[in-house]
Amino acid sequence: MTSLIEAPPDSTGTDVAVDEPTAPWSARVGAFAVDVLIGLAVATTLALVSLTAPQRSPLWWGYLVAMGVVVLAMAVNRLVLPTVLGFSLGRAVFGIAVRTRDGSPPGVWRLLLRDVAHLLDTAALFIGWLWPLWDRRRRTFADLLLRTEVHPMPRPERNVRKLTAVVLIAATLACATAVAVNYWVVYRHERAVEQTKQQIAEQGPRIVEQMLSFKSDTMQQDFERAQSLTTDGYRQQLIEQQKAGQDAGVTSNEYWAVSSAVLEATPDTAEMLLALQGQRGDNPNELKFITATVQAEFAKSGDGQWRVANLTVLKRPQMTAQGR
Repeated sequence: MTSLIEAPPDSTGTDVAVDEPTAPWSARVGAFAVDVLIGLAVATTLALVSLTAPQRSPLWWGYLVAMGVVVLAMAVNRLVLPTVLGFSLGRAVFGIAVRTRDGSPPGVWRLLLRDVAHLLDTAALFIGWLWPLWDRRRRTFADLLLRTEVHPMPRPERNVRKLTAVVLIAATLACATAVAVNYWVVYRHERAVEQTKQQIAEQGPRIVEQMLSFKSDTMQQDFERAQSLTTDGYRQQLIEQQKAGQDAGVTSNEYWAVSSAVLEATPDTAEMLLALQGQRGDNPNELKFITATVQAEFAKSGDGQWRVANLTVLKRPQMTAQGR
């Protein structure tokens, strides 16, 4: 005879709750920190340093690829390892595992939906994350929706804990490496550009003045000095301009920069806009005053000196006789 108090067999096919102990909230927090927060810290670090890298540069793409690898590793740890091994690395360290209501391991898709449902825990002013503190089965909102629980489990073999330690060390090194590379490549580049701007702002006007100025009694020496201030690529063009000035009967030229501005700069090149004034001629009674606007391009030579790589006249010299 069947006892009146015996439960009839379950014929609905639904999960049957198993009265097993549930994991403490502190262990869940620790496991979440290992599984998510560490990877999130690495991804955030990579995202921040990528903002300072030149867009679409090899370094920028490297940061993006590294971020993708981190996200993929987090997904494998959170979704695949629990299905294959029964636990993620963080849960293994704290001796817990996610289970369904009947105590069986959840599949990849249920774990994925559970992680997505954690957004509800966060959106509810983080109350969902604290819900296990007073829920009888210590479940978050995501657990309630996906019918999952977190149970204590025997700690896995020592190799798994060693692997977790290796992951922690690798994550720390990844953050440090990203910051170091960012400093070495980006910060040093920006610092070098600032140094270029300062050097060109100080030296550029004097270089252009010396390159364009000469006197009749020291013309040959002045021409040679001017040629030494140019790059190999621009020197021949300057020589031709000097010869053209001689053929035109110009015996004396003196320029000085009245204003200048650095337009662009890299660690080894720069462009500068200059407004020039000067005078032409040897006879004090026949001096002609000159005004011109030029754009100068500079390049750093192998000896670290700045030289003129090109000179473009934007406003041709305007000459007025003395007293006019």
